[in-house]
Amino acid sequence: MDTFNRVVLGALLSISMTLSTTEDVSAQASATGVKNVVLVHGTWADGSSWAKVIPLLEAKGLHVISVQNPLTSLGDDVAATKRAIELMSGPVLLVGHSWGGVVITEAGNHDKVAGLVYVAAAAPDEGQSFLELVQTAASTPGNDEIRPDAYGFVSMSPKGINDDFAQDLPESERKLLIATQGPQAFTALKEKITKAAWKSKPSWYVVAANDRMINPDLERTLAKKLKATTLELKSSHVAMLAQPEKVAAFILEAASKVKSM
Repeated sequence: MDTFNRVVLGALLSISMTLSTTEDVSAQASATGVKNVVLVHGTWADGSSWAKVIPLLEAKGLHVISVQNPLTSLGDDVAATKRAIELMSGPVLLVGHSWGGVVITEAGNHDKVAGLVYVAAAAPDEGQSFLELVQTAASTPGNDEIRPDAYGFVSMSPKGINDDFAQDLPESERKLLIATQGPQAFTALKEKITKAAWKSKPSWYVVAANDRMINPDLERTLAKKLKATTLELKSSHVAMLAQPEKVAAFILEAASKVKSM
């Protein structure tokens, strides 16, 4: 083989090795990270409770859907969440606030769900309801402001919203929450989880240290039980409205680290 041919052959081998290495790196990169996020709201709220977080996630290239839960039963809310999951192309990071944690614990068993993020949220075990879970910890002040109606639904009093639900939000935002809150069927809070997705899916947890709705000590206990990557914020129950930048950054971190399926 003359000198020219040897040089050409060497160059081709070098290019081949470079391409192979690039493909390997790309394959490794594609094995982690998801681009789809489904946000699930809690009791006395709607999908707009994520209004501050959504643009922060979308600015980083994530595709986001905020579920509108009917709050009529656990089954209805899980069905609404599954419909949102199925609208996504590819694996999904599922995020739940408060009661939304119960919903993602059940809905998270969907094949497309790659990970779970709990934000000041309930994460019941199998055979356990929301009420059974929260009763394992000391009662919080917000419980005294829950008001039942004649139709089996419960709401928060204005005092409860102002003092216990969203005490660190500006007055204008608290007024909006009072006007737009979604009453929840009380029977839903007694429905039990059949299969807890956190037992098989990686989890992240935001603890709201100043929560007056779900006991912060219970949140810490749940985070440990789930073996969740944990962030603690000095926030009211609505951490995603009180500190949206930090909550969004935590969700982005989870989205970047969860394994694609």
